[in-house]
Amino acid sequence: MLDAKEVKRIAKEWGADLCGIASIDRYEGAPLQCDPKQIMPRAKSVVVFANRINRGALRGIEEGTHFSTYASMGYGAINTVYLPTFVIRFARIFEDEGYECVPLGYQCSFGNVIDNWALNEGFDPPENKVHRSKAVAPGRARPDVQLHMRISAYLAGLGEIGWSKVFLTPEFGPRQRFGCVITEMELEPDPIYDGPPLCNRCMACANDCPGNAISTTESVKVTLAGHEVEWGVNDPEKCLWGFRGAEKCKEGEKGHYIAGRDDFKPSPYTPFYQKPANVYTHGEAICGGRGCMRACMIGLEERGVLKTKFKSAFRTEKPWLVDWSDYDTGK
Repeated sequence: MLDAKEVKRIAKEWGADLCGIASIDRYEGAPLQCDPKQIMPRAKSVVVFANRINRGALRGIEEGTHFSTYASMGYGAINTVYLPTFVIRFARIFEDEGYECVPLGYQCSFGNVIDNWALNEGFDPPENKVHRSKAVAPGRARPDVQLHMRISAYLAGLGEIGWSKVFLTPEFGPRQRFGCVITEMELEPDPIYDGPPLCNRCMACANDCPGNAISTTESVKVTLAGHEVEWGVNDPEKCLWGFRGAEKCKEGEKGHYIAGRDDFKPSPYTPFYQKPANVYTHGEAICGGRGCMRACMIGLEERGVLKTKFKSAFRTEKPWLVDWSDYDTGK
């Protein structure tokens, strides 16, 4: 018999590191563009899966010597290969029982049709933002609706949203990525996480962010299934360039770090003269989540609050910085 317990057993057996279930009523009040009922009006449940990011995928970036493993194995491959394959296969267990099921991951082309700013914060863009699509009928969302994965993980009881807005689980801290299925099958939901707090507002994520993208004072507050949830305001543009290892040129300077642009030079957080090519169409994580991933993970491990334990500490020496004083900005 396919019930919540069996669904989670199969998920773990087939390779999911974590699995939780949210009832559709927990999405009540969700923005139209992030509402699963806009995709499946008869939806009853959302099953959320997590695939861990190996801590060792961050090792080369921590040492400053090898960047491709995190970009490929810890980012691009999980998002575009492993999770889609798993979610597509998993959706079939519901179809075999006669229930429709929508497999979802990170493959939606929302960057082309919905403002990234909106999805970044989980609500519609302000009126002065240009919409690139149109609703097919009154009351319907514009294409493409995309579930907020971190909020879905919260509603499925997998953990909490940290100050950086990165999702934290008691098993792996910030080290996971999510996929989910929406189904017409009604399943018993998991309780909202109420274990020991994971984020203690230490602000290591903000203080170590190379793009200074995370505010230490301003926050976003939302109510999710009756619980008030808060995270720091995140500037997606600063995050984007910091993530890529780019730094804005000063007046009079011309950089050649980003191909086709002369307004960026390499930051102290990249050892590359020019940004490497994307991996799996994205996954250009040159900063390696210096603040939101690595600093957060180190803090959580030092506090001993994570269930996954390691024999040795992740960081044993002062983090590296690159001296770019010899970089030619006159080109």
